[in-house]
Amino acid sequence: MNNQLPLGLNVAGRTALSATLALALAACGGGGGSTTPPPTGGTPTPPPVATCAISNQIAFANDVLNEWYLFPDLLDNSVSAAGFTNVQSYLDARVAPARAQSRDKGFTFATSIAEENALINSGSSAGFGIRLAFDSFNNRVFLFETFENAPGFQAGMDRGTELTAIGTTAANLQSVSSLMAAGGPQAVVDALGPSDPGVTRVIRFVPVGGAVIEASVTKTDFSLDPISDRYGALIINDGGRNVGYLNLRTFIVADASNQLRDAFQLFNSNNVSELIIDFRYNGGGLVDVSEVFGDLLGEGRVGQVWSRTVLRSSKSSENTTRLFRNEVNSLRATKVAFISTGNTASASELVINSMLPYLNADSVALVGGNTSGKPVGQFGFDFDACDLRIRAVTFQTVNANDEGEYFTGLASVVPNTCRADDNIFFPLGDANEDSVATALDFLAGLSCTAIAGGADQTAQSVGGRQTLQPEQPSAAQREIPGLF
Repeated sequence: MNNQLPLGLNVAGRTALSATLALALAACGGGGGSTTPPPTGGTPTPPPVATCAISNQIAFANDVLNEWYLFPDLLDNSVSAAGFTNVQSYLDARVAPARAQSRDKGFTFATSIAEENALINSGSSAGFGIRLAFDSFNNRVFLFETFENAPGFQAGMDRGTELTAIGTTAANLQSVSSLMAAGGPQAVVDALGPSDPGVTRVIRFVPVGGAVIEASVTKTDFSLDPISDRYGALIINDGGRNVGYLNLRTFIVADASNQLRDAFQLFNSNNVSELIIDFRYNGGGLVDVSEVFGDLLGEGRVGQVWSRTVLRSSKSSENTTRLFRNEVNSLRATKVAFISTGNTASASELVINSMLPYLNADSVALVGGNTSGKPVGQFGFDFDACDLRIRAVTFQTVNANDEGEYFTGLASVVPNTCRADDNIFFPLGDANEDSVATALDFLAGLSCTAIAGGADQTAQSVGGRQTLQPEQPSAAQREIPGLF
């Protein structure tokens, strides 16, 4: 498996995020990432003694950046390791010039090998299985998605549910509005507790159109399902036309490839030629999965260029070209509407950008809001003795036309854009939900209002609310924005 993170994951090699070496390269994103080791270039060698002193971990991170970082001229080489108490702060300081140019917006980071591998291999995570967004003006917090096999959904929470109070017991509930007023979004994060199995919170919440519920909910280990059994793959009958709707939550779970194959089998069996691909909350993941997605969209294109991976000049011998491959359930869509928001990043953007050379200008649209802007990906470099993986930006992906400079999002790149709200009070996949309805209108040939481009339009948002993220996210929270 190609563990390149389409502009966003790790490298344990050049192909699979789950495979790790002493210093493995796993690629993520589109970038996203990959889990395979560096092709031939080797990786920095951790200190021979298994000591996890911060100085050793920082020295390892420094070696990774100096040898592999995609933008060597945008590293701050004046930064001294002295005085740093954690690896992430050191990485942030070194890549600050690239961040100032929107080339590395938090894409280079330190994470746990064990946590990330568990996430990639089985979708393993711990928590309530809910995704949250906040309204700072009105001090409110809402669910925008929930995982069906997790405690939150089982307690009655679903898309559009509002959290109104949180406590460790019913006796010490604090209202969300007071938490927000006193400490902002981080106060809500703190009140929800750590992402550890067994952590219990009493939560008062209000489902859409329902009565107030107060329940004790315990965080457990659960598997992140990339394609929901409820709304992940649907056939929408729109005026007698069968439109395929696909909502992919994440590329980070390896099994997403097989679930995509099942979805396209459904589309083929219903003679679908028009697609709505909903990436609105998809923060990216494995390059391998994005490549399978491309193959499924590539009927009749086997052997043509899907994407090119480009490293820094000193690593140009590792540049690769990925061609379309045969997939049994592939189709050639006549028209595609991609739903996106500021949470749409990495591998999601890779798929959209890589399809542009193969779709007529009037047959493709970006619907919703502008994307994040991440045409780069990460390899994962492992310091095994310390459970430390450095995800460093190491490559950029471009399409068959060598286009891939969408650092301020894809709104300025996709030929047609249609602005639409993300209405969390309708189910995902519902033809009446604003973004889905607008996508259907585009496919039907109706006009729309364009999305404004630019970096100011790419902030992570959900229905006008900001995605709730911890200051120190877990591996799952990095890849699944808003997850708790």
